[in-house]
This record gives sequence, C-alpha cells and structure tokens, in this order.
Amino acid sequence: MKGLELIKKAMRLEEVERIPWVPFVGAHAGALLGQTATAYLSSADNLVKGVNKAIELYNPDGIPVAFDLQIEAEALGCKLAWADDNPPAVVSHPLKEGKTIEDLKVPCSCQGRISMVMEATQKLREQHPDLALYGLITGPFTLALHLLGTDIFMNMMMDPDGTHKLMRFCTDVAKKMAGSYIESGADIVALVDPMTSQIDPMSFETFVTPYITEINEFIAEAGALSSLFVCGNAKQNIEVMCKTKPNNISIDENIPLDYVRDVALANNVSFGGNIKLTVVLLMGDEEASRRDALECMDIGGKKGFILAPGCDLAMDTPKENLVAVAELVYDENLQGELRASEAKGMEVEKLDLTNHWSNEKVIIDVITLDSSSCAPCQYMMDAVARAAAKFGDKVVYKEHRIKEAEGVQMMVSLGVQNLPTIVMDGNVDFISQIPPVSEIEKKIEGYLASKN
Repeated sequence: MKGLELIKKAMRLEEVERIPWVPFVGAHAGALLGQTATAYLSSADNLVKGVNKAIELYNPDGIPVAFDLQIEAEALGCKLAWADDNPPAVVSHPLKEGKTIEDLKVPCSCQGRISMVMEATQKLREQHPDLALYGLITGPFTLALHLLGTDIFMNMMMDPDGTHKLMRFCTDVAKKMAGSYIESGADIVALVDPMTSQIDPMSFETFVTPYITEINEFIAEAGALSSLFVCGNAKQNIEVMCKTKPNNISIDENIPLDYVRDVALANNVSFGGNIKLTVVLLMGDEEASRRDALECMDIGGKKGFILAPGCDLAMDTPKENLVAVAELVYDENLQGELRASEAKGMEVEKLDLTNHWSNEKVIIDVITLDSSSCAPCQYMMDAVARAAAKFGDKVVYKEHRIKEAEGVQMMVSLGVQNLPTIVMDGNVDFISQIPPVSEIEKKIEGYLASKN
C-alpha cells in the first residue's frame, strides 16, 4: 500500500498491515545536503532537494515539507536569530514593542518565506503523488507567544478579553496558512503548538480549544487531514487536545505512549510518536534506534498509530540511525529477531557535582532540549535570565541541553524527568512549566535567605 493511503487508513482508525512511518525531517535535511540550517531554510529549491534526499534514505510514508515554527512570526514582524545548526529563533515580540493587534495583518502566501514553503510543497506534490505531505503551521497559542512574549501568561488572568483577541488573530493566520498548504498540495496540516504544554487543562479549554477546533474544522472542510503536535510534558492536556477534533495527535517522549494511545483511541483520534530524539536517535547507535522504534511500535499497535520521532530531528542526527528505523519498519523478520534478542542497556554516567554548589550563590540549572530550537525551552531560559538579573552575581544560571552528552548526564544526575525543568541548588522547582518571573525571584530570595 502506498504511504499516503496507509496514513489515511491509520488516521481513520482502521487496522493496517504495516505501521506507517513519518520521520519529522526539518533542518536535518540540510545536513544531508551539507548545508547550514540558514541556507537550507531560505530556499525552496534546497527544501525540495533536502526532502527528496530524506525520502531516498528513509523510505517514509509521509514527511513534512518544512519544520520551522518561525515562518509566520517572521512575516508578522518578529526578528529572528539565525543559526547554522538549528532553525531560527524569535528574538523580538512586536506586541511588546509598541505595536497593536490592529497594526498586524494576516500575511498572504506571497509574503516572507511563506511563498518559499508553498513553492516547495507544489514541487514535492508533483514529484511524489503517493506520499503523504505534511504542511506544518505554527499553532495559535505558540504564535501568540511569539508576538507577545511570556506576558501572555499574565494576560490570561488579567486581560482575558485581550488574550482572546490575540488568539482570534493567530487563528486567522493559522487558517490562512492551512488553506495555502492545502491548495499547494499538502495532505495533512499539522498544527505545531508546543507552548500549550505550559498551561493547565482549564486554561487550554478557555483560551485554546475554541480556536484549534475551528482550525481543525476548517481543514476537514477543505478535504485534508489534521494533526495536533505538542512537545514537552503535556500529559495533562491530552484529553482536551483530543476534544479539538483533530484526526491525529503527535507527542514526544515526555509523555508515555501507552497513556496517549489509551486516551486517543477512547476519543476516536489517531496518535503518533515518540522515538526518543536525543539519547537514542542523536546519541545512540543503530541498535538503540531500532529497539526504541520497536518498543513504540509494540505499544502503538496497528490501529491508529503512526511511528515518528518525538519532534523535529536534531540537525546532526546520524542518518544511519534513521535508516535503521526505516529498515525495521518494513522487515517483520527483523522485528521478530530483535524481540527475541537481549537488549543492551544504555548507561549514563552521573556527574560529580561536589564543587558545583555554592555557599553564597544560588545555582540554577535549566535542563532543556535546546533553547535555540525549542520554544518552551527558549521562553523558560528567558524567564530565568530576567529573574536572575535582579540579583547580580548572587545567582549563577546555566542551560544544559540534552542534545549534548553533558546535558543528558546533568539531567540524570539531578533526577530530572521532563523538559524543560528549572533546578535551583539541586532542587527540582519548576517542571515543564514556565513560571512567572516573580515566582522565580521569590524562590531565589528564599534560597539566598537560607544561605545567610
């Protein structure tokens, strides 16, 4: 069965003969071409070449055209910081810098890099009629964060009408992007809304549910399928996510796949995930990649499940690990042999933190995926930096990215389970939630008082 039909069948919750496979290839495709992320994400021709290379290597059933949650923000006036090894990051927020919502206009498909991804979609559609093309759009809550910054969390309490007004605008942007992708040939529109992991179910239902539901209904009326992507510890919101009428939800390793399976299927929604991005695909070997993929396949089963990495692949992910996963997907004999063989454990050596702490200063360790590419991580680091500034040299803070071996070691050494997380003087204080700056300051004051 062709990839597109297999994914449609999975999203219709029909039994499939083979679990479909969708590698979330973003800037990683640039690495396959020997290009920087900046060069890759700035050219329609490069996008097409990179996706084609990933298709050749990984034999997927579906694939994103591009994975860049800054495209809409850039078109709306947000400044970006570009990097060689990650998608760009938003570094300015127009609604904090004097602009109003009335000053912003829903961008057309001809603006900024939007035209670039639509051109790439059209070309890939012509070249791969039987492959499921995913058009990724920035979810309305994450786009609202890009436009306003973390002030939105306070505004949800102090100015709910203003928050709804902003969400209304971001929804109109998302619908315009979804329509453009569908017209260009995308089969599945994925709303990527990682910042929703930072709010509770009641806030989600109040400020997110009506808008994402509207977008999903728009996608369905246009004859396409929808998928709602979230990253981070969004376990508390899986149920409400399923109520927004998506055809699929996709999650990372912060949420147990069996939990998502049970909730999604109970709500007649398909689900996808959640091969480990860093400790397996980026830092592991081919055997570790196959074993983690097989565990996901055994949990997910052949009804409603799509195998995928937890999120956008790290740029330097070894292609051999993804080739190994692709081979496993298509080879039932290999799956059986792997089940019968003994697994080799992956040991992580803990760090000696004896000299890490201070009797005079508060030491803040922030465990992230990578703040330069993960929106929740970026905004958590921003909140820590703003809080620490008040205390001068009495506070030392550092980011530990689990894309790097030291970050994984620090994560294990501090007993951190979810990302992103703030640890102060060895105490896990804020887990996968971006706290108000005032709360971080209050914690710091408490730790400083105890030292004196």
